[in-house]
Formats: sequence, structure tokens, C-alpha cells
Amino acid sequence: MGQSSLFFFKGYMKALKVAASVIPIPRPTLFAGADSTEQMCEAIGLMNLGKLLIVTDQPLVDVGIVEKVEDHLSQCGVSFVRYANVKPDPTYPMAEEGREIYLREQCAGILAIGGGSPMDCAKVIAARVTNKKSIRRLSGILKVWRTPAPLFVIPTTAGTGSEVTVAAVISDPFSHQKTPLMDPKLVPMMAALDPVLMTGLPPQVTAATGMDALTHAVEAYLSVNATSETDGYANAAITLISQNLVSAYKDGQSLKVRLNMAMASYYAGLAFTKASLGYTHAIAHNLGARYGTPHGVANALVLPHVLRFSQPNATPRMANLAKMVNVGDEGWDEATNAVAFVDYVVSLQDVLGLPKTLVDIQASDVPLIAKNAIQETKWNYPVPRYATQQECEQIIEKIMV
Repeated sequence: MGQSSLFFFKGYMKALKVAASVIPIPRPTLFAGADSTEQMCEAIGLMNLGKLLIVTDQPLVDVGIVEKVEDHLSQCGVSFVRYANVKPDPTYPMAEEGREIYLREQCAGILAIGGGSPMDCAKVIAARVTNKKSIRRLSGILKVWRTPAPLFVIPTTAGTGSEVTVAAVISDPFSHQKTPLMDPKLVPMMAALDPVLMTGLPPQVTAATGMDALTHAVEAYLSVNATSETDGYANAAITLISQNLVSAYKDGQSLKVRLNMAMASYYAGLAFTKASLGYTHAIAHNLGARYGTPHGVANALVLPHVLRFSQPNATPRMANLAKMVNVGDEGWDEATNAVAFVDYVVSLQDVLGLPKTLVDIQASDVPLIAKNAIQETKWNYPVPRYATQQECEQIIEKIMV
């Protein structure tokens, strides 16, 4: 990036920081704990909205989680219709299909049950039913002009933080690009963090979503636009993850551990909603859109390499991260502590059985993946160090087989 371009984008990021400090960002009414699903269903019933569109995925239907929630809704007098066709990395057609059901069934609100994919898809559906603009025209910053349909969420993984964020990410199936919608109006009205629904999460999903939450918190902490508020949330998230993720992976039956991970994901969401993200997410989004790589796995793959790239401009902050996860030492210099944190992330990959390379990546795709990641970062993420095309390609090449 040339000096004039760098100057422009630094100014643009400062403007985003000012905007984040003056534009009010709502938070959902939060229910947390083993009875939180029932509590939120009761609250929805008291609102007397009308029929809900339940947005979820088929695996959650198959294991009975959706039916449990539907039973609670029925007991509270809430009618509903189910849309369970959401797949990982939801696409425009999925959101449009959900919108058509919402309108046909004359729904009055949406309940998302699942991980980031159902929640993000539900956000886009909620925006589309009240805005006549296409999804592509809604994508970007502050493009959702009309208030979306009432949205309620029950996360079943502890990673995305979508229950509290202003963002929804959805893929264009034709260009193989992920398009983010970012607007405070996308924050759900209510969220239930129910650890009971997370105890059956497979270890691999626990690992991947936990690394997603960790990446949210780390990139928010390293953001140039970080504040004392976002630092506090990032610190809380990183501390909880370091204390609970491995336990959740090895034995996920503990409600306390599951709730701690859910709260960590929530705190990380609060952190990056205002401080934003970085190259790890930019590259991961493109791997997901092009190859269908699970988002948490992609983040785990890329994070150590982006940290090493960022270190020259973020050594003091990375040294603090090492202390948050108890791998740092007051007797070491900042550079040594920073390296210790990168080593900690790599050790997590090993303990959690996460891959360090991705066989799907084709050498011919690398320039375009890098180009798209650079563009996403330029316009959205206030990173400590900006990459050239060549530097971004080198990061991606490190995760190739």
C-alpha cells in the first residue's frame, strides 16, 4: 500500500472509531443459565408478537434440540413455522428462501437456533423482510435503513458471538465471496445462553468455535481502535477461554464450563463489535466462501501466522496477551512474551486436534484470496500492520500442504 493510500485508510479507520463511539449500539436482553431457553420463550410469549419463523439447521433438528425449544414456545402460546435449510456459510438463496417463508406464513418475528450460520442467516432474513433492497445492496456499513423484523437467538455453540454483534456474514454463491452486513439494527432483541443445549456439542465443533471466539477477542485487543471498554471485554473472554476451552473439548458435560465458554463468546462479541477484527478473519472468510472451510477451523489455521506478521507493530499488546493466558513472565522482555503467546496458540492447535494446513488451497487461487482479504481488511479492520499483496500471499502459503 502506498503512503498516500495508507494515510487515507488510517484516517478512514479513525473515522470508524469515532463513529463507534457516538453511534449507539444496542445489546440484547440476555438470559443466561440452564433455564434461559424457557425464560426467553416466556418473554416472547408475553410480547404477543404473532407467529415466529424458526431459522435453524437440519442437524439440530435431528438431535432434538429444535423440538425442545418448540415445545417451550408452544407452552407459552407462541405459534411458529420452521425453516431448517441453513447450511454452514449461508448463501443469498438460503436467506431469500427464509424470507419467502416468513412472508407467506405472515410471520411477525424470527427465532434463530444454532451457531453462527443460522444466526447470521436469520439476521439477513430479518433485514430483507423490512428493506426492499437486495442483499448485496444491504451489505457494507450502515446500509440497513429500516428496522429489521424482531429477532431472538439461541446460540448452540460458543464461538461466533453473533447474538450480540452488529454483523452478519453471508456468501454470494456465484462470486464465492462473503459479504458482511454491519449495522446496529442487526443486534437481536433477546438472546439465551443455555449451557444445556451445548453439552452435546462434538469435541471438534467445541474446538473450532472456541478458537473462533479466541480470535475475535485477540483481534479486537490488537485493533488500533481498541478502547478501555473493548479491552475489558477482550480480557474477560481470553481469560475464560484459556481456563475452559480445553476442558470443554475433553469433557463437555459440565454446565459451568459450557456457560463460561458461552459467556466468553458473548464478551468477545462485545469486544469486536466496537474494536473490529483483522487479517485472520479476512482470510478465513475467503477460505470459507471458496472451499467451505469451517470458520473456526480457518481462524485457527491462520491466527498464528497473522500474529507473527503483526508482531513488529503490536509487541506490547501481544506481550499482554501472554500474561492473560498465564504463559508470560514479568522477567521477560515484551518480544519474548509476545512469542510465548504465539506459541500458546500453536499449542492449542495441538491439544484441540486442529489442522495446521489446508489441502483444499490451490496455488492458482492464492493471489485472489489475498486480494479479497486485503480489500476486506482495508475497508473494515483497523489492524496494527497492513499487508502488501505479496505479504498476504505469503501468510496464506504457510497453511498450504
